Amino acid sequence: MSARKRSNLDGMLQPGRRIGGKYIVEDLLGSGIEGEVYKVRESRTDIVRAAKVFFPIAGQKERISTWHAKKLDKLRHCTSVLQYLHVETVKVRRTDVSCLISEYLDGTLLYDLLADLPGKRLTPFEALHLTYTICCGLQEVHLSQEYHGDLHSSNIFVKRRGVFFDVKFIDFYHRGRATSAERQSDLIDVIHLLYEMVGGRKNYAKQPPEIKAICLGLRRDLILRRYSKVERLVKHLESFEI
Repeated sequence: MSARKRSNLDGMLQPGRRIGGKYIVEDLLGSGIEGEVYKVRESRTDIVRAAKVFFPIAGQKERISTWHAKKLDKLRHCTSVLQYLHVETVKVRRTDVSCLISEYLDGTLLYDLLADLPGKRLTPFEALHLTYTICCGLQEVHLSQEYHGDLHSSNIFVKRRGVFFDVKFIDFYHRGRATSAERQSDLIDVIHLLYEMVGGRKNYAKQPPEIKAICLGLRRDLILRRYSKVERLVKHLESFEI
């Protein structure tokens, strides 16, 4: 687990703070609506991990962190899912809060990757290649009868490997049980990601037909009529010719 870089001055935990007696806080990596993510080091082994500290929310106690832990554990066999290790408890402002310890991700958020590129976009071929990798990872999640629920460029870590991309999904969202509607929403999110990768509205008119045949003007009805499931988009990406 990791996140967009931020100053460590405004976090709940300061550098040097211990978590669970064995993890030493090194830096604040980022934050979201649920909590903050820190780079920590295991004192005994010197291994770098990530720790997501959940904001104390009245009436919710351990519910959010427990749900996250169970979902990540269920998806531990999925190569594109962050690997969960265990939960610790840390005291923040005299309140015990949950802290999810996970692997530390090597790479960059897709949002930051795009921001650093000329024109803030990938070439059509690169975008299709990365979309395929994301779809294959998401297909594993869906075949496990689960869904992500909040796929966007700040929830996907990307690492270039030659002409390939490795991806990891973070910050799954919970809207109840997994349904076909939730998995279809994941599919729509992936196509929005492709649209963003090629430069969004500003550059869409100039895209090749292969891109437009997938984005379909971001018309949800047209997208679901043509693909319906992420598996169908995977097969399309594996079979069309450029």
